[in-house]
Amino acid sequence: MVVAPHHLAAEAGCRVLRDGGNAIEAMVAAAAVIAVVYPHMNGLGGDNFWLISDGGREPEGIDACGAAAALASRERYLARGWSAGIPSRGPDAALTVAGAVSGWSMALERSRSLGGRLPLSRLLSEAIELARSGFPVTGSQARNTRQHRAELEDVPGFRATFLPDGEAPAEGQRMTLPRLAATLEHLARAGLDDFYRGALADSLARDLEAGGSPLRRGDFERHRALAVQPLRVQLRAGSVFGMPPPTQGLASLMILGLFDRLDVREGEGMAHVHGLVEATKRAFLVRDAHVTDPAYMRVDPQSFLEAGFLDQEALQIDPRSALPWPRRAAPGDTVWLGAIDRHGLAVSFIQSIYWEFGSGLVLPESGIAWQNRGTSFALEAGHRNPLAPLRRPFHTIQPALALLGDGRVMPYGTMGGEGQPQTMAAVFTRHVAFGQDLGRAIAAPRWLLGRTWGQAVTNLRMEDRFDPSLVAALRAAGHEVQLVGAFDEMMGHAGALVLHRSGALAGLMQGASDPRSDGSAACA
Repeated sequence: MVVAPHHLAAEAGCRVLRDGGNAIEAMVAAAAVIAVVYPHMNGLGGDNFWLISDGGREPEGIDACGAAAALASRERYLARGWSAGIPSRGPDAALTVAGAVSGWSMALERSRSLGGRLPLSRLLSEAIELARSGFPVTGSQARNTRQHRAELEDVPGFRATFLPDGEAPAEGQRMTLPRLAATLEHLARAGLDDFYRGALADSLARDLEAGGSPLRRGDFERHRALAVQPLRVQLRAGSVFGMPPPTQGLASLMILGLFDRLDVREGEGMAHVHGLVEATKRAFLVRDAHVTDPAYMRVDPQSFLEAGFLDQEALQIDPRSALPWPRRAAPGDTVWLGAIDRHGLAVSFIQSIYWEFGSGLVLPESGIAWQNRGTSFALEAGHRNPLAPLRRPFHTIQPALALLGDGRVMPYGTMGGEGQPQTMAAVFTRHVAFGQDLGRAIAAPRWLLGRTWGQAVTNLRMEDRFDPSLVAALRAAGHEVQLVGAFDEMMGHAGALVLHRSGALAGLMQGASDPRSDGSAACA
């Protein structure tokens, strides 16, 4: 089974499984397709992270995060007039190497050790065909193009690629990406490493330099995806794993570890929602104080997931009163996908170009839209996450995978920047702690603590499907609640898979995609 926030990606991965491919190969195919058909959320010009569990074993992690260019110094940006901070759009925002393709490559190396044999040309074939022949523009892409057109249309390459005939495309309109199709065809022939050390790397570096980005050929040459040990939190229900820094995986796991200690017995009430919101605040305080490029960290992130620390932090949560929350929230748009094959190989995967359409810069030769992940760096001296050459940026994106005590394996995740760990906690607790059906746990009303970019307030946004008495109780506890639409896209595109490995349901797979997305759960 494959879950993705776009049905064409889920179906592409499913067909790979039917052709005898494994979950990793299915994920590469789905990742390539979604890079084409959801171009405002992710692409070859972004980063990705992987958790891979073979047969219920503890997962391995792949960190495919690109570092800042060797020329991306604080002095360079100040000299270019960016004293207020790194720009969010344009060539100067395109300052980190795109690691996504290296993540595909490292994952396929692991796949081969597990018996994966499908050729790269097969895995990229559906993405190539969709980019060449066309795909229907989703409502999400159409809305985001209209909403952000003013800040993107003058960025080199954006207008020609994403504003056909000079207008934002309508939902359902056919869009083709012929240059991206040619790039994928080239990778299928030359191999994925060509993105970093071959003819494609030459093209990318040439176009980036000509467009005004600080990235150069040497930055690509230096890049490698990393095999990493995931973080782990032990809950009463089992173990949950997430990515280490520079992602916010620590915060996601801390929320669950703290909530587990609140001993909440029933879902959807004040204790559930207030408890998770307050656990989020405690986790974000730790994240914001410590998480950065791990090469610069002086503390072990796993130490914040140990029982003693979580016990003490949980005592700081007031069950009746909200901790004041003036913190700034980070934006982000992303895709999460999951796959499990017939042998029990499970993958939790996330891929992103950060903000909608990333930097907006589209390279003329390759047709690749470049991420703006480097916007998460700061230019202030003494900041926790300062811009520096070759430094790796802070990442909001992080997949999760649970190995539950009853034998279930559960890859899950979502897009949504600051909202990712909050949505993931809502889905996990609803399904695992309170026994909700997986689809219901994902479709149920959600909340988001924090400020979305472009807005000046920091509050608790809640979809208007919540019980009014719960909203009133949260306000009485001191939460500044704002109601939003019933199925608001700001709440993320969540998804999850569950494989039952023991008991009466052994062998059963369940999957669900988010009604806020264009996705599906596809069975092979």
